[in-house]
Amino acid sequence: MAAGSEATTPVIVAAGAGGEEGEHVKPFKPEKAKEIIMSLQQPAIFCNMVFDWPARHWNAKYLSQVLHGKQIRFRMGMKSMSTVPQFETTCNYVEATLEEFLTWNCDQSSISGPFRDYDHSKFWAYADYKYFVSLFEDKTDIFQDVKWSDFGFPGRNGQESTLWIGSLGAHTPCHLDSYGCNLVFQVQGRKRWHLFPPEDTPFLYPTRIPYEESSVFSKINVVNPDLKRFPQFRKAQRHTVTLSPGQVLFVPRHWWHYVESIDPVTVSINSWIELEEDHLARVEEAITRMLVCALKTAENPQNTRAWLNPTEVEETSHAVNCCYLNAAVSAFFDRCRTSEVVEIQALRTDGEHMKKEELNVCNHMEVGQTGSQNLTTGTDKPEAASPFGPDLVPVAQRSEEPPSERGGIFGSDGKDFVDKDGEHFGKLHCAKRQQIMSNSENAIEEQIASNTTTAPSQTFISTDDLLDCLVNPQVTRMVAQLLIQGRSL
Repeated sequence: MAAGSEATTPVIVAAGAGGEEGEHVKPFKPEKAKEIIMSLQQPAIFCNMVFDWPARHWNAKYLSQVLHGKQIRFRMGMKSMSTVPQFETTCNYVEATLEEFLTWNCDQSSISGPFRDYDHSKFWAYADYKYFVSLFEDKTDIFQDVKWSDFGFPGRNGQESTLWIGSLGAHTPCHLDSYGCNLVFQVQGRKRWHLFPPEDTPFLYPTRIPYEESSVFSKINVVNPDLKRFPQFRKAQRHTVTLSPGQVLFVPRHWWHYVESIDPVTVSINSWIELEEDHLARVEEAITRMLVCALKTAENPQNTRAWLNPTEVEETSHAVNCCYLNAAVSAFFDRCRTSEVVEIQALRTDGEHMKKEELNVCNHMEVGQTGSQNLTTGTDKPEAASPFGPDLVPVAQRSEEPPSERGGIFGSDGKDFVDKDGEHFGKLHCAKRQQIMSNSENAIEEQIASNTTTAPSQTFISTDDLLDCLVNPQVTRMVAQLLIQGRSL
């Protein structure tokens, strides 16, 4: 893939001192694993942590027996190397059983059934975002096969997890998650992760269309980018890593990621870990939801499929979205009432640099987290207290001059390229921070302080209240600049 002076930064790999599963010794106790997760600022692979999980043996064939006859929705995509991302709004969908998927995946092109219109040599299939609570609704005992408690989250199991089953080439477009951090357990086959750090967000051309709550997409197909249209992508620092069975990938908050299956069948299990920062993020997402739905519905009331992701199945009426916004604001203030200090990271006027303000509102609530080099995930750690050692080994950064063309698994050279991960930060948070800091710092401090003296649970946000913020001169100036930049691509 052409990516200019791409820098490939290795991920940190967590491995047991012994390094062999047969020793049955986990390198990290739950408390230590959680400490690492809550303080680590870049992706990492945990090894030798799940060898005793029953879910370790959940290959697609086994799951087809457990889910015998159950209809599952598969997303169908093209095995092509277009420069345009294959968003979920552009894909077709098939309802099928896992048995039918496995039969089709054996390249039996003459078979009948739900996959009959999809040539296996031209299409991939992906059963993604399958929540355990829906998939195994009548087999809840199976939740115990997944033990996130080993990573320091007591009681967390399959009930808080999602399942992903795909064929060769199945992938998720490059995006960042607005909420939490992510733990991904690779069960069968391998997946290649392309990651970009939060500070690379301007180079990834973020968009909220298609709209999906908590997902900020990139306009770029990062494995085959159109550098004429998106020249700033040359500055992005790609990190890649190939995740193998038995490994668990930790993706910190707001890291961009594109994920593709590079084996004939892949099975993954993940869980998003909630963070303190999510309280404000839900307010931001509610604002985004209201604006996107209002404007796009007004534009074309009859065609939500063009902009609303298939995963978004709830109503998009203005009244419903107002309820979401008010619930998010009330929850945020309710949280603040039990805390003492809030840490705000505010964009400076140029929109590129960040600084921190401590305000007497909430304790350990990071209102914003953008392109700061010193990112945290909820727990501040002194830089001197390095988490690295024999079981958590940082790999030295290396520079790599990329080929002029580097495609994905269906690229012209037909070769895999493996190694590392990176991260990204959400435009959503960037915009919100700029809105929050539209007044002077002192005015903001007084405003937030005054808000806490009222009864937060009784706060009601009207459409006019929201519009007063959105049409603030400093906000509209920022929006105008972004629009002009976008039109000048």
